[in-house]
Amino acid sequence: MTTFHLPVARVHRGLSSLGEMFAIGFEGLRRTWDIRAWFWEFVEQCVFLAKVTTLPVILVALPLGATVALQVGDLAGQLGAQSATGGAVIVGLVREVAPIAAALIIAGAGGSAITSDMGARNIRDELAAMEVMGVNPVHRLVTPRMWAASLVSTMLASLVIMSGAVGGFVFNVLLQGVTPGAYVDGAMGLLRTSDLFVTLFKAWLFGMISALVACHKGMNCAQSPVGVGRAVNQSTVVSFMLVFAFNYIITTIYFLAYPPVT
Repeated sequence: MTTFHLPVARVHRGLSSLGEMFAIGFEGLRRTWDIRAWFWEFVEQCVFLAKVTTLPVILVALPLGATVALQVGDLAGQLGAQSATGGAVIVGLVREVAPIAAALIIAGAGGSAITSDMGARNIRDELAAMEVMGVNPVHRLVTPRMWAASLVSTMLASLVIMSGAVGGFVFNVLLQGVTPGAYVDGAMGLLRTSDLFVTLFKAWLFGMISALVACHKGMNCAQSPVGVGRAVNQSTVVSFMLVFAFNYIITTIYFLAYPPVT
């Protein structure tokens, strides 16, 4: 009986935690209109997230685009369609790689810092002190972090596309002999304006989810430094799981509504 109830209790705790997290998210969005209360915190978080994520994104995107171009170009060369490598690289970057890479960097670098900050405030009872003074910590702390992470994630997605395209260009054009025109034309023939809009929307949503998970885990961690460390680890894992789950759902809906060009 105990063995049976153990997984049920874990599922119950997981669903309760998920419900609390989305409740915090809706509460944070509810007071978005009160910009004066959180604007400067939003600016500070944007600057901080941009500092800790820009360089890692570039270092990830450049070799990623080059590796994809190298592998796809080698395979396409065997099939006599090496000029299509540019299309495969850029389409892959725009549709899938850019929003996921941006979200993972936000969750790994920025989200861990947000969780640590919120956890430190929690164990020092700063959150409780804010409530005593009549200040809602969700409105004052969670709202600006959610919007900052979503904005920075959207900008990082554009940076991933540019960096990956440059890395793919170097390998495909300079090393494999494909003409620059063929590299660009291959991408332009497959991309649609809706692809870019969906990519930016996914990056925006994934950034907000990553910040929400980080804030929730930090605000509900155990009252000890060990609890903060565990919250950081949990926030990263949960963010990754939610990002991949939402990416699958959005991509499936998008391809059903707008089938790929053949």
